[in-house]
Amino acid sequence: MDYLKEYKEIAPYEGQEFIDAIQRLIDYDKLKKNLASVIFSGSLISTYKLSWHFRRNLPDDLAKITNYSDFQKIFTCNYVLNTIEENSIDKFTFSGVEKILEKKAYLFISNHRDIVLDCALLDYALEKSGKGLCEMCFGDNLLVNQLATDLLKCNGGITVKRKIPAKELMQSSKILSSYIEYCITEKIRSVWIAQKSGRSKDGLDNTSTAILKMIYLNSRKDKIPFNEMVKKLNIVPVSISYQYDPCDINKGREQIHKLKHEGAYKKAKYEDILHMLKGLRQNKGNVHIAFGNVLRDDYENPIECAREMDRQIHLNYKLFNTNYFAYDYVNGTKTFEKEYQDLDVDEFLGRYSNTKEEIKEYVLNTYANPVVSKLKEEGLSN
Repeated sequence: MDYLKEYKEIAPYEGQEFIDAIQRLIDYDKLKKNLASVIFSGSLISTYKLSWHFRRNLPDDLAKITNYSDFQKIFTCNYVLNTIEENSIDKFTFSGVEKILEKKAYLFISNHRDIVLDCALLDYALEKSGKGLCEMCFGDNLLVNQLATDLLKCNGGITVKRKIPAKELMQSSKILSSYIEYCITEKIRSVWIAQKSGRSKDGLDNTSTAILKMIYLNSRKDKIPFNEMVKKLNIVPVSISYQYDPCDINKGREQIHKLKHEGAYKKAKYEDILHMLKGLRQNKGNVHIAFGNVLRDDYENPIECAREMDRQIHLNYKLFNTNYFAYDYVNGTKTFEKEYQDLDVDEFLGRYSNTKEEIKEYVLNTYANPVVSKLKEEGLSN
């Protein structure tokens, strides 16, 4: 195919490129120790003891892997996500996966809360259900060094270029659009992409029409109507909900800073990586992934399509006791009092005891907003 050379720059590693990357991971002396320190919770001593099996077997298991599909199953699911589920997730659940057929490829579009766990846990749910795994879109801001690049591109990572001049952005978007379609229609390999660029930092999970317009670029070039493109790519809205967001205070500080400085905020060099590690390591409470229905109606434009995606994501979002409590707390009501009887309210509010009041208020609103969104979809809000 003519586009294959252009795809190589953004596509996951394959062939010899993959084999070379695996060897670099094996040769990286600190890989076992660094990974163990991230995915095992606890002190250095307890982490060292818990990760003994992990550190002993990882090199041999990596040496057996020859493609990114096996890397996702053996390394990501069986080593990393299995450990994260045991150490920093109280209960991991998912629903709607029975609607995903094994011999079909889908474009999963989800809300975006965690830098890497959103797509990784979606893959984990698919793996647990015996379904085909997917390639995942990542911003090139995460490719900070060779190790990070190898881990992401060995894991089915598709590079979304952000650090490029504006004049190159359109061409880059066309290539990405073409590659997504190529994955789904020719490779028969599902793809994950977030509903908007960057994580949701306010708890409002609204689909960006810009994402849908980008996805449509390749079909538009071929004069395929928007509604036909939607059906061809088997788009599935996915809702991902965390009882606790390990980065909630970080997000709150960033947003308050933007409000005070007219939207200006400059990230530190490794800020995204640090947030990624925090999201992997720290407690997330219960986590749920809900697969929606494949979009099959005739959506004439991205606005109509985004509206249906939002409807499904909001209605399928699993609300936890933290969401219900935060809604009542910020609104001064007792509407959902029965829904958080099992929540240690003092402990939850204690998370924010050392933060400024304005940040605390902002963060609690991020927990409350999914309730607001669901009530609106159900027609129950004022």
